[in-house]
Amino acid sequence: MANNYTDDYLLDRKIKILQPLSGYRASGDAVLLSAMPDNKLHNAKILDVGSGTGAVSLCLAHRLQKNNVQIFGFELQKELTDLSNKSAAANEFDFLHFYQADIRKKIELPVYSPCSFDVVVSNPPYSEHDMPSPNISKATAHNHQNFDLEQWLAFCLKSLKPFGKLYIINRAEALPNICSFLQNKAGGIIILPIYSKQGQYAKRVIISAQKDSKSPCKILPPITMHDSDGKYTESSEKILRKGLSFNDLTNI
Repeated sequence: MANNYTDDYLLDRKIKILQPLSGYRASGDAVLLSAMPDNKLHNAKILDVGSGTGAVSLCLAHRLQKNNVQIFGFELQKELTDLSNKSAAANEFDFLHFYQADIRKKIELPVYSPCSFDVVVSNPPYSEHDMPSPNISKATAHNHQNFDLEQWLAFCLKSLKPFGKLYIINRAEALPNICSFLQNKAGGIIILPIYSKQGQYAKRVIISAQKDSKSPCKILPPITMHDSDGKYTESSEKILRKGLSFNDLTNI
């Protein structure tokens, strides 16, 4: 019987990832998000909320594998959870584990308790208003299901230790709602606009914030993904192919 998944690769074939033939599949957003946490992150407990096929966590695990970190992914869909654990095993990341979990409900897993994670990363569903995909897996991953972005962010913040770090990627149009929610709950907000090409509007933003912090907000120079010929720019090549972090490119 043929497999219902494909063997794919990230970071210029440095990481193997298993993904469903039909359904949600990781995009470059996951690799970009994984590049935000600091290289100097040691002995940290990291949670990936809505981990999908595990791409964010796999890229983080590759970069931080010598830093004695523990990484956990929570994903609603069982098929994606199972594939993610197979991907972790294929890459020999024994410190990376994925769990089927519905964050709309009380999480009853031995690896989870509120206020216990140093870092939370998340690529939330983009919208509750977009026309859902006819593919159930894609629709579940891309559209809020009886759960809005503010509730998603609330779970992320609840999971963090005091002064823990949150990293998320989302559409640029969601930025006002995200910043409004984070006000008086987190500070040290850093906004990184992502441009597909120069001269276009930013369609994505990466936002980092520190729980309980009162530090002011910063807006970083944008990263532009493609040049005028449609090829990756030098900066995006370093992130998407070479597996560097944004800290390697600039002082954040």
